[in-house]
This record gives sequence, C-alpha cells and structure tokens, in this order.
Amino acid sequence: MLPKRILVPVDFSSDSLDALAYAREFATAFDAEIVLLYVVEPIYYATPADMYAVNANVATLLEEQRRAAEEQFARMVEKQASGGPRLRPMIKTGTASEVIAECARAERADLIILATHGRTGLAHMLMGSVAEKVVRTAPCPVLTVRGKKKPARKR
Repeated sequence: MLPKRILVPVDFSSDSLDALAYAREFATAFDAEIVLLYVVEPIYYATPADMYAVNANVATLLEEQRRAAEEQFARMVEKQASGGPRLRPMIKTGTASEVIAECARAERADLIILATHGRTGLAHMLMGSVAEKVVRTAPCPVLTVRGKKKPARKR
C-alpha cells in the first residue's frame, strides 16, 4: 500500500524538522499529502488542596504556544507553495501521543513519520517517549527518525 496521507507531528525542534524532511521525500515520491500536526499539551499543577487546576497565566501560555505554532505553520506553507508536496497544518490540544494516534485515525493517515529525541536512562524514565507510545497505539505504520544528537561514548 502506497502512502497517500502522511501524518508528521512537529514541535519545531531540529529533530522534528528532520522528520519533516523525510516526510517530504516520501510525499514527493508517492504524490502524498503531508498533514502537519502540532500538539499543545495542557499544563497542570497541584494546588495546596492536591487538586489539579489550570491557572489563567497557564492558559495565556497555552494560547501563546498555539499562536506561535500558527505563525510557524504559515511560514512553512508559504515556503512550500513554490513546489513540493501538499502541506495541511493542524493544531490540537491534549496529550501528544494520544492526540497523534487519534489524529492518524481521524485523518486516515497511511503513515506517521515522527522524530525521536533518543532520550535514555533517567530522562526517558521521567519524560517517557512520545514516539514509543505512538508506535504502540498508532492505527498505521510509524517511521521514527532519530535525532542527530550523538550518544555519549562508552569507555
């Protein structure tokens, strides 16, 4: 099955833009559309009563994230207008791995291409791996693109 719709989650890091470069190659080869996805993740904090709440300042921060993503997407789409695969940006709110899998289902993506930051050890344990969760829950094949950060040498 040849991919006709490729979902590419981006956070605008160099790693996610490398994954987008891979997606562009695939999309060009298969005349596929690229659905760019940016996920705004809610920020929760514990109140003194151990309740989870969202502060007005946090809401402002989330809106700023959304606005910045819209600006980034506008520049990307404008740049791509001169040629290349079709780009369709979307911004969703929620837990990244869940939103990516849900979006792949809703958009009927044939392939997901996403970056993995290659965290190991404590960082992986504390932060988890969005890519790992997506691989486990995605309704379609997932191609992970490892970041360019070189692992430390073992001595």
